[in-house]
Amino acid sequence: MQNRRQWMKLATPAIAALWLGAAALPTPAAAAEKLTVFAAASLKNALDAANAAWTKEIGKEAVASYAASGGLAKQIENAAPADIFISADLDWMDYVAKKNLIKADSRTNLLGNRIVLVAEKDKAKPVEIKQGFDLAGLLGDGKLAMGEPKSVPAGKYAMAALDKLGVWKSVETKVAGAESVRAALALVSRGEAPYGIVYQTDATADKGVAIVGTFPAESHPPIIYPVAILAESKNPDATAYLDFLKSDRAAAFFTAQGFTVLK
Repeated sequence: MQNRRQWMKLATPAIAALWLGAAALPTPAAAAEKLTVFAAASLKNALDAANAAWTKEIGKEAVASYAASGGLAKQIENAAPADIFISADLDWMDYVAKKNLIKADSRTNLLGNRIVLVAEKDKAKPVEIKQGFDLAGLLGDGKLAMGEPKSVPAGKYAMAALDKLGVWKSVETKVAGAESVRAALALVSRGEAPYGIVYQTDATADKGVAIVGTFPAESHPPIIYPVAILAESKNPDATAYLDFLKSDRAAAFFTAQGFTVLK
């Protein structure tokens, strides 16, 4: 009995320490409070601002992971943990939808955008973008920076516009296909490519480039950013967050960056 009392006297502080340590660990509910958003790279500035407002208003954290829409869709397909997906085109949202990876009734078209021709700010001169314009001549020996046309939405829009305007074949071999629209923008901003085709919103966000021309809206498919809650999301705040993105409060952050809010 004496040995038992001595053991209990020694063990009690250790048990208490273990209990306190366990109590300090995050509970599943606490871990679920952080909402994860997979978003097209072109959304970074606007969505960072919107997420900060969401956190201030709701008191819960929304964390965004930015990349090309195709790369994000593939991550979702491979079971990467996320709650919300915002694509820069309909194709990649359709891709995950066909695999039943989104909650179909949550899907909506959130934003619109435009594509523009940009140049390094110190070397920028206006370019008239029209049928048959001499983009190849403007490039000379340089490269045309744009998203990879086979996978990056901005690149697909750019290729469609150039093809419609009859200049794609003349510049196809000069294309520097980047992994995302922001990567393409950086090539121009750093002076590594004389011209690039990016979203209007990206051009606005980078002080190192200037818009030298805007592609006619009819030269490419409509630029639409759809959003949806992912099928595997268990976050109870996902619906409220999606409603916030569609609200007038969030709209201000998107329009400030040049997006069109779709109703």
